[in-house]
Amino acid sequence: MPIDVHAHYVPPSLIETVESRAADFGLSVIQHPPTCSCALHFDYGLKIRPFFPKLIEPVERRIEAMQQQGVDRQVLSMWTDIFAHGLPRDKSVKWHRYMNEHMAALCQKTPDRFSMLASVPFPHAQESAAELEYAMKELGAVGVVVAANVEGTNLGELDLDAFWQTAADLNAGIFIHPVQAQPNPRSAKFALSQIAQYTVDTTFTVGSLISAGVLDRFPTLRILLSHGGGTFPYLTGRFDIMHERMDRKQQGDVALHAPSSYLRRFYYDTILHDPSILKWLAGRVSVDRIALGSDYSFPPADIDPVETVRKAGFSAEEVKTILEDNPRVLFPQLPSA
Repeated sequence: MPIDVHAHYVPPSLIETVESRAADFGLSVIQHPPTCSCALHFDYGLKIRPFFPKLIEPVERRIEAMQQQGVDRQVLSMWTDIFAHGLPRDKSVKWHRYMNEHMAALCQKTPDRFSMLASVPFPHAQESAAELEYAMKELGAVGVVVAANVEGTNLGELDLDAFWQTAADLNAGIFIHPVQAQPNPRSAKFALSQIAQYTVDTTFTVGSLISAGVLDRFPTLRILLSHGGGTFPYLTGRFDIMHERMDRKQQGDVALHAPSSYLRRFYYDTILHDPSILKWLAGRVSVDRIALGSDYSFPPADIDPVETVRKAGFSAEEVKTILEDNPRVLFPQLPSA
């Protein structure tokens, strides 16, 4: 039963109803004729590009694509670009509740195919903790998806301990996904946002979580990193040497151990588009830390993720570990096979 832990979807019901609630959330719905696509512009200045067709496709079409891939279940995440973490606190809380309720309704209609990760109103730790608890206890979420930066600030530099504690108490898997709603000028061309900016975004926030001591304070957190961990698994030598040589007090580095020692504290999805690199990653972090992911909906998606795993030269037992066992370790609230 292959389980895809990295798949995105925006329920069509959300698109159909959001304009009637626009004032509640501080946004405008911008139409893009002659297509049916639309975009969200938030009052505080954030302007999101139009929704990708596959991101809002009919659920029947999504299931057909999953069947072609050999994927039995997708763990769905909302599009992190629309998290709009610059919204005022009250509007942010309403916005994330609205997104979670629509995602929950979709999953409840097709429980044999979809599970959901909640989104939360960062940087407000108490409200985020409350939304995660509500989503898991009342809406059936199996974990939470969080953006790798909050309006340009790394997660480790924010006071989110109330949220981390609640995630640990609820045994919630945490999926960190990069976000770049408005491209950096240097990455706007040549697909460099998808190739480099997103992966570096993950790396920045991983470094911040380690150095700020989040992993030391909350040793039971289970965190999944996008796109094979960004560049973190490949830069641990540089992480370690700077941890050793920097002015740690001045830099605020309170990590108890060298950064490379935290490699196996994280989980990593398979979206590397190169079976040989995936095999190398498994040797670096162990097969027990890798879970199937496709990034379905977006241009860099792995359109045949199960086959990617099989091409990497894993044993049959290791393939099962990656496709099914590890997703269930990450998200133990997933329904049994």
